[in-house]
Amino acid sequence: MTTAVDAPGVGPLLRQWRERRRISQLELSLRAGSSARHISFIETGRSRPSQEMVLRLADHLDVPIRERNALLVAAGYAPAYPERPLDDPALGGLREGLERLLTSYEPFPALVVDGTYEVLAANRGIAMLLEGVAPSLLVPPLNAMRLTMHPSGLAPRIRNYREWRGHLLHQMERQLALMRSAPLRALYDEVSAYPLPESTGEERARREDGHGDVPFALPMVIDHAGHTLSFVSTIATFNTPMDVTVSELAVETFLPADPETARLLGALMP
Repeated sequence: MTTAVDAPGVGPLLRQWRERRRISQLELSLRAGSSARHISFIETGRSRPSQEMVLRLADHLDVPIRERNALLVAAGYAPAYPERPLDDPALGGLREGLERLLTSYEPFPALVVDGTYEVLAANRGIAMLLEGVAPSLLVPPLNAMRLTMHPSGLAPRIRNYREWRGHLLHQMERQLALMRSAPLRALYDEVSAYPLPESTGEERARREDGHGDVPFALPMVIDHAGHTLSFVSTIATFNTPMDVTVSELAVETFLPADPETARLLGALMP
């Protein structure tokens, strides 16, 4: 049910999300069990959507949890999803589960990041890879993208850095296309402007020891302690999150891309 009111601000926001998802008013109305006319009235501010309608449209537009709260506030309602810090007692079970996951993954690297790639937790495998990184980059809060792409970070040691950098920037670009985030945009502008290392060793990564020759996924090929390690990464998020913080968490794990890397990690960090 809706009532005619002055434009509450939610209409233009919903229109932006609909256009971002490349969905017509008719298609959205069919998905939401409404009418194209009603969607048009909401977007132009001629009708104020109910709280239930805002959430229904947001769900069908795959709007991030944080932005769903913003839509509700713009429509004159209270936020529906809490945003608790990860150290909140209510998230104690989640923290314990994440810590067990990271520890059980050792000696392979794994970490937890938020929506702007701030490192919230990491295991000993990550700490091992960060050996030699400039101390200024290791001052909390750590940022995974900054640690990887800064000239004083991991970048000079990544043999196929141009390819890996392109992968990371593309990952951030996909996120920016799906959500509004000024902090993420600022981070992207920062790391994309970093100069490339003088020598990335890309050709060596393709030639030596089979490193870089992984047909199923792009590896990160990195020098460490006189050895060359090759990893492919996976990213996991939570299904149907009901908290803003949880909705933006991601667990990234690095799998050995070859048997030699698995063997070396076992020797380097028993």
